[in-house]
Amino acid sequence: QVQLVESGGRLVQAGGSLRLSCAASGRTSSMYRMGWFRQTPGKEREFVAAISWSGGVTSYADSVKGRFTISRDNAKNTVYLEMNSLKPEDTAVYYCAADLHAIPVRSTSPWGYDYWGQGTQVTVSS
Repeated sequence: QVQLVESGGRLVQAGGSLRLSCAASGRTSSMYRMGWFRQTPGKEREFVAAISWSGGVTSYADSVKGRFTISRDNAKNTVYLEMNSLKPEDTAVYYCAADLHAIPVRSTSPWGYDYWGQGTQVTVSS
């Protein structure tokens, strides 16, 4: 079992920055990949970014490429999502996910992840 807890979501003005954190606990030694997804009411869960736990290889959705940065601190079992130049369309509940299988980091499907956090709300005002 892996438990994930997101934090850092809040109201921010367009053009601003925000950093989300996801703390993992439990069977963290088995983690292969961690990712960030986001979801708004009436829409499917959308891939944002992912990172391999050991090698640090990253992948980003086209909509956030160049603005968001995913990183991890293995010692703290924590993954981060630094968001810059935020836009109103970035408003969503952001979820952290952990993958315990050998799936390529560039895969964007949420079905490849085994555990999910409860989400943290990010609201970007214009």
